[in-house]
Amino acid sequence: MQVFHAHIGQMLQGDFELKEINVAFVFQVNCPGCFMYGIPVMNELVEKYGEKIGFIGISTCFEDFDKNTSENTLKLLQQKEMVGETKKYFASNGVYNYPHPVNFSVAFDEIMTPKAYLTKENIELICKSNPNYDIWPEWEKKALQEKVIHYYTSFEFFGKTFTLNQLQGTPSFVVFDNNKEMKKSLFGYQSSEVISQIIDA
Repeated sequence: MQVFHAHIGQMLQGDFELKEINVAFVFQVNCPGCFMYGIPVMNELVEKYGEKIGFIGISTCFEDFDKNTSENTLKLLQQKEMVGETKKYFASNGVYNYPHPVNFSVAFDEIMTPKAYLTKENIELICKSNPNYDIWPEWEKKALQEKVIHYYTSFEFFGKTFTLNQLQGTPSFVVFDNNKEMKKSLFGYQSSEVISQIIDA
């Protein structure tokens, strides 16, 4: 079972308590979809399950590093201020302040440089997200490790939680237990009903 690697750089709102079942909502502030349906879905889940489930939003960055920042996440939480493509989308519909509350704990991802991030352990974690990696021949493992190193050294920095879990993009929802075992990882639009089915199961 894959472990959910949560690396919190900074808590921005509330506290997170690990429960028997937990939901992490991984988002970027320069991601209109995260605001259009991601945050409202999290609010619906919080209202339905309350304190029985652990909920945390993790603001991250894997692109648009000037916009996807902890400072801009705080502006969202404290002033309902939006940035970049998110701001453009809502402004085109006559909305200038984010209309929904954020009713769950929010943290900012731990930010890493490639030099600090690309340890032997982390490279192995990324490679092991490939099926059957453990039974590959050594030459094939080494080739993949070199590709990983080459890819990540092209970035100035990136979000550690997003990268270690090899998430596809934002918004992403991750359901995990109190041993941090990942039960399901979902990318893109998801209804609260779909996530509820996973929680209830």
